[in-house]
Amino acid sequence: MIPQDSIQQVIDSVISNPAAQEVVQQSANADASSNTGLVIAFIGLLIFAAHLFTEIFSRKRIPDVLLLMVIGLIIGPVFHLVKPEDLGSVASVFTTITLVIILFESGTELNFNTLLNSIRGTAKLTLINFFATMIIVALLGLIVKVDFLTSLMLGAILGGTSSAVVIPLVSQLKISQKGGTILILESAFSDVLCIVFAWAFMQAILSGSMNVGRVIGEILSSFILATVIGVIAAILWSYVLERVRHVKNSILTTPAFVFIVYGFNEWLGFSGAIAALAFGIGMANIDSMYKNGLIIKRMFQNEPAKLNETEKQLFSEVVFLLKTFFFVYIGVSIKLDQFMPILIGLVITLVLFAIRIPIVKLSVHSKKDENMPLEDKLFMSGIVPKGLAAAVLATIPLQKGLAGGETIQNVVFAVILFSIVFTSILVPVLEKENALSRLYKRCFTPKKDPSITELLDQE
Repeated sequence: MIPQDSIQQVIDSVISNPAAQEVVQQSANADASSNTGLVIAFIGLLIFAAHLFTEIFSRKRIPDVLLLMVIGLIIGPVFHLVKPEDLGSVASVFTTITLVIILFESGTELNFNTLLNSIRGTAKLTLINFFATMIIVALLGLIVKVDFLTSLMLGAILGGTSSAVVIPLVSQLKISQKGGTILILESAFSDVLCIVFAWAFMQAILSGSMNVGRVIGEILSSFILATVIGVIAAILWSYVLERVRHVKNSILTTPAFVFIVYGFNEWLGFSGAIAALAFGIGMANIDSMYKNGLIIKRMFQNEPAKLNETEKQLFSEVVFLLKTFFFVYIGVSIKLDQFMPILIGLVITLVLFAIRIPIVKLSVHSKKDENMPLEDKLFMSGIVPKGLAAAVLATIPLQKGLAGGETIQNVVFAVILFSIVFTSILVPVLEKENALSRLYKRCFTPKKDPSITELLDQE
């Protein structure tokens, strides 16, 4: 038998040999180059697949969002080819950029008339859904003997809907402009409620007390001041934009300015997401603001510039790319190695989808909303995805060292997965005539109208 010391000496001599070191280095470089090539090839295939999934959605109504998440699940928690830790801090920056661009681009599609017609329904749907979700989740927490404040915090984290899911989905559905606007604005406004209330409950758990007045003040400042700053930034940028266009390679300066607006608001403690949305809305309605606003006319003699079709098309393509990688990243981030958090997440998701029907009825099913199509109410009842805000907030309790922080994170990730899956499956099902869609229609059909009821029975 060869002594162990002799073997170690041979290994050390080989490693210390310059020629051997060069061979090892070349081999490592070759492996790294090969891996880089595979990653780049995968990115290219993923972009092609995303276009294919979009076409599948338009023809077969199989959501592209769901298919992208499946890819993330396969390369992430299933085969462990990619881990969220491998992306490091780049992941949080990427998800924030995705949110900002998606909110800005969606804002450029909204006009003031639609906003005025939708604001009442938006406020009711957002507030009722948020507080109902928070209370229901808190009650579920009490059943499994979780601390009440912790349960309220979990409910606040899950109280909103995901802009990154809702906005692309709405753009692909046959939904009225008013109904689509309500869903888009709900996803943006609810993020602010989630962040403020979840953070307040975290501070209450850590300190043992909660300042209600401070919470209300933070909400008002986040909504109102962020909106004002966003609109003012849009007015200023519209008068700079025409000059900027004369600079070479300047087409991406508008998104760059959106980042500045977002960062400035976050630095002040306001909602950067709402400011980005308000900036997009301001740019979309700059003409009407100039014609009807005496203050703007006095400040600026020339008419402001608005976004042209080339710029809008570019922003749309950027959103498409960011959306593609975002949903793959969500799939990668899901943890499937713990059964109980997954089961709890499934139960919470089922309950949230069940209570969404009465929430929509309370919000937009009144006499003043009789002109809203029935299909819009069905879509509102089926679109309850959780996403970026919930994912980010879910990581904070663990970072703060709160009891049960890891369980909270895993439960929220499970709810994100199931809510997006259910939304992706439910929406195309509600578009067709089947038992489930008839059940949903019955929920919004007045019992005193026999003609509609008989028609549904015949179907």
